Amino acid sequence: MAHLLRVDPAFQRIVASAPDFAVHGRRQGDYFNALVRAIVYQQLAGKAAAAIHRRFIAIFGAEPGPEQVLEATEAQLRGAGLSNAKFLAIRDLALKATDGTVPLERIEKLADDEIVARLSAVRGIGRWTAEMFLIFQLGRQDVWPVDDLGVRRGYAVIHGLGDWPRPKELQALGEIYRPYRTAAAWYCWRTADTLLPE
Repeated sequence: MAHLLRVDPAFQRIVASAPDFAVHGRRQGDYFNALVRAIVYQQLAGKAAAAIHRRFIAIFGAEPGPEQVLEATEAQLRGAGLSNAKFLAIRDLALKATDGTVPLERIEKLADDEIVARLSAVRGIGRWTAEMFLIFQLGRQDVWPVDDLGVRRGYAVIHGLGDWPRPKELQALGEIYRPYRTAAAWYCWRTADTLLPE
């Protein structure tokens, strides 16, 4: 927070109103199941996604490993309510977790960019999902998700901009926050959530 305020005093109001920044990673089960959950929840309302996710877990009796997912039939997995796209994405994640493309047992040892590249190789996982994994599962402190609408909106409100910065613009604007860009993103989210008056 001290670094953020030093390089960009415009954050003063939101930091004063929300001084509780703390992203240390909130590992939800193992990494494989955290990513499965992220895939299930993509583009779905919370209640619907939660119901599908519960049915998915119920197939196995507990959170499954990649091997168990690969052993399950398409009918079983689709029967939980997964769309074809989500079924294919979860199956691809399981394949890539077992063949080493996505080395989940040691992924925290990799650099942020490599994690994003490896996760983005999985069908249905894009840069945004990979960045959320970095922030909320691994607790990485220098992630700047420029494609996130909340970050773009919050940045515009904090800086009194009429238009939200485009991702490429925001990438350059965020350089001053290194090595704590996650904190800047978090406060942009808080601003977007609370919609501080300009």
